[in-house]
Amino acid sequence: MLKNKVSKEVSKKTPLVLLVLLFFVFALWAQKQNDQPPAKAPAPENKTPAEAAARVNPVKPTEESLAKGKKLYGIDCAMCHGKDGDGKGDMASDMKNVTDFTNPDAMKNRSDGALFYVIRNGKGEMPPEGDRAKDDDIWNMVNYIRSLAKKKE
Repeated sequence: MLKNKVSKEVSKKTPLVLLVLLFFVFALWAQKQNDQPPAKAPAPENKTPAEAAARVNPVKPTEESLAKGKKLYGIDCAMCHGKDGDGKGDMASDMKNVTDFTNPDAMKNRSDGALFYVIRNGKGEMPPEGDRAKDDDIWNMVNYIRSLAKKKE
């Protein structure tokens, strides 16, 4: 008789226990889904507007301009593009299509205005300078980047 009574109580509680167990399993699954970072969307490739590409560099590539450009390049660009501009910086191994500025072929179809635009606005995985740099500073970097390709010619 006691055995029958215990059996009936267990059978009454079984659906409740299963329901609670199912709830906890679902809660854990949902939490695990929330812990995972969202899939990283590919960064949009910025197309250089024609008017930006047509901009003419107002800063002449003097020794002073190249020295300023080299200093800024070392701070902002060398980590990816390499200290010599060869596209083999410390962070470049994780990135695709890092431009080799020493290769004249890679630079021949890029106007100074297009380089300015990419430095200011970023491109793909490359972050933008934005408003951190003055226009003349970016033009100095453009002059320095151009000088890297000339060294190899």
